[in-house]
Amino acid sequence: MVEQQLAGRDITDEHVLSAMRRVPRERFVPPEDQRFAYGDHPLPIGHGATISQPYIVALMTQLARVQPGDRVLDVGTGSGYQAAVLAEMGAEVYSIEVVTALAEQAASLLEELDYDNVHVRAGDGYRGWPEAAPFAAIIVAAAAPTIPRPLTEQLAVGGRLVIPVGEFVQDLQVLEKRPSGDLHLETVLPVRFVPMVGEVESQPRSRY
Repeated sequence: MVEQQLAGRDITDEHVLSAMRRVPRERFVPPEDQRFAYGDHPLPIGHGATISQPYIVALMTQLARVQPGDRVLDVGTGSGYQAAVLAEMGAEVYSIEVVTALAEQAASLLEELDYDNVHVRAGDGYRGWPEAAPFAAIIVAAAAPTIPRPLTEQLAVGGRLVIPVGEFVQDLQVLEKRPSGDLHLETVLPVRFVPMVGEVESQPRSRY
C-alpha cells in the first residue's frame, strides 16, 4: 500500500509514509472487509460512514504539515484511522464524531491499540473543540457546503485546515492562517466525501 499507492504517487513526507506503515489499517474496518483493507478505495464502516482510501488519508495528512507535538483536530473520527495516523506522527489528537456509536467504537479501539495521545468525543464537528484550541492543523473528513467559521477561528497562526468543500461537486481545500489573521486558500483536487451533517446544514452559504 505505502510503496505503490502513496510513495508511488505524490506522497513524499516520510513522516506520513512511516506512520501509515505502522498503523494496522485492517483493525479499522469491519471484519468481513479486512481482506480489502489495504486496497486503493474507501470502505463502509457502518452508519452511512466510510474509511477514506489510503491515498486520500495520506494526502490530507501531508497537506496539514503535522509535526511531533502539534495539537491537531480531527473532525469525523469514523473508525479512528486518521486519528491513529496522526497519533503515530506524534501529534496530540482531538477527534470528534457526530455518530455516537462510531465515536464509542473508535475510542475503544484506539485505547486498545495504546494511542493514549488521542482524545475522542461524540459531537457536532462544526463547532470544533474550542477548549482545546488553538490547533496547528485541522483535518475534516466530511464535505461542508462552505468552510465552517468556528474551525478557522480555532486555527493557530501558521495552522492549516484541510477540508473537502462543496455539495454535488467537491474540492479538497487547504486554508493557512497568516500572521495577519488572513486565510490563504488553496484548492488541491476534486474529491468525493460524505456530507457533513448537523449545524453546518443550517448555515448560510458563504466562503468563510
